[in-house]
Amino acid sequence: MKKAVGFGIVLTTAIAMAGGGVSPAVSTVAPIVSPCNADKVYVDHETKLMWQDAAYTDAEDGAYMSNRSFGKAGTEGYAVQYCQRLNYAGFTDWRLPTVDELMKIHHDAGQHFIHFRDRDFWSSTPAVEGKYYVVFPADAYRYARKAKESNYIRCVRCSAK
Repeated sequence: MKKAVGFGIVLTTAIAMAGGGVSPAVSTVAPIVSPCNADKVYVDHETKLMWQDAAYTDAEDGAYMSNRSFGKAGTEGYAVQYCQRLNYAGFTDWRLPTVDELMKIHHDAGQHFIHFRDRDFWSSTPAVEGKYYVVFPADAYRYARKAKESNYIRCVRCSAK
């Protein structure tokens, strides 16, 4: 009982010392603007291609590292379906890029994407014996990978811009 009374006295004192009952002037706060558009894209005006530029999550990084499919990482077949089903930035006509498209975008000077990974990205271009080409962004070269391996995914679409 003594503890409860003591706590009440301490609490009342703290409120009084903190200016309880005093109404300070409140400054006007600027209205909150809606959050940034999460659907980021990069448009290559030379090739007229629009590229998906979405953030990669920890779960997608985990899928890549453990050879599973989730989000923007997975097997070649999963990558094709992911892009075909993608509804992003108001568009539904996304596809997996060709190896030439991926090599060009990564060969161009500068980093075009806000969200990137320094690992292989799937292309839709078949190589040999059940393999497909991937492109490593750091050197913009193509490499043949087994279709059942997990790699990152970045979808593309034709743009009128």
